[in-house]
This record gives sequence, structure tokens and C-alpha cells, in this order.
Amino acid sequence: MAGPDPPEAANIKGIWKYYNSTTEAGRAGAAKITLAAMGLALIYFTMKPKAKPATK
Repeated sequence: MAGPDPPEAANIKGIWKYYNSTTEAGRAGAAKITLAAMGLALIYFTMKPKAKPATK
């Protein structure tokens, strides 16, 4: 998928320029966000305190 961006990519403005499926920068941005979210979820579930057993 190498090559120049399609002509409609020039009309994309704002944050969607970096997070879309039309441009290479957009696809890379979406992949980075996905990997970051997965990494944060892994860190959260790894470091959260374990549940203590109930005592009677």
C-alpha cells in the first residue's frame, strides 16, 4: 500500500487527518492508538491489587 495518498485525503481536516483509514498517517495513528490501549489494559490488569478472600 505504498504510494501517494488518494485525492480525497486533502479534504480531511482536524483530528480525523491522523485517525482515519484513508491515509497512511491515519492508518498508522489508528494502529498506535490500538497498541497503546492494549498495553494500558495489560498494565492495569497486571498491577491491580488481587481480591482478598472473604472471611467468616
